[in-house]
Amino acid sequence: MEQNETIKPMQRKGRWKLLAVLLVCAAPMLASYLTYYVIKPTGRTNYGALLDPRQYPIPALGVTTLDGKPTGLDAYKGKWIMLQAGNGACLDACRKQLFAMRQLRLMQGKDMERLERVWLITDAEPLDTTLMREFEGTRMLRVQPEALARWLPVEAGGNASEHMYLIDPLGNLMMRFPKDADPAKVKKDIAKLLKASAIG
Repeated sequence: MEQNETIKPMQRKGRWKLLAVLLVCAAPMLASYLTYYVIKPTGRTNYGALLDPRQYPIPALGVTTLDGKPTGLDAYKGKWIMLQAGNGACLDACRKQLFAMRQLRLMQGKDMERLERVWLITDAEPLDTTLMREFEGTRMLRVQPEALARWLPVEAGGNASEHMYLIDPLGNLMMRFPKDADPAKVKKDIAKLLKASAIG
């Protein structure tokens, strides 16, 4: 009986320690979200539209590699993901967006390794090999367009291919940039997020 009475306080103490460790690990991300969504200082402005990440976790999208192997955006959890979507023909606007994502990553300097670039291709169109070489390092994946349309929010009258999106390291969609976004303003938003977050 005495032994049980000794074990119970030790178990409680162990649980409190575990809870304290979890809180310390989660604190940086919680602080960044608190800053963005709750405190909202009067002088704070962001260029991209903030999305409530709780409403946009990465769903099952039927994503495959270019050679047809099943994969998913979950493979890049732990990093910030710059995301664009569109068909494989990738005309001028698409190329311009791929170029912008590449440059935005480079502009983050020492933090650029915290960013992944993903292009979700919404059809089976063969890709131009010149384009693939030019944007080497961009994760080029095929996706079920219907599933993608249900997930990505767009501006009124727009479509997902006109936007660049940002996914946080926990795997939640949390920002949408406008059509023909200004790269300098996008860079500032991303830099602020990377600075505020100790993970990813």
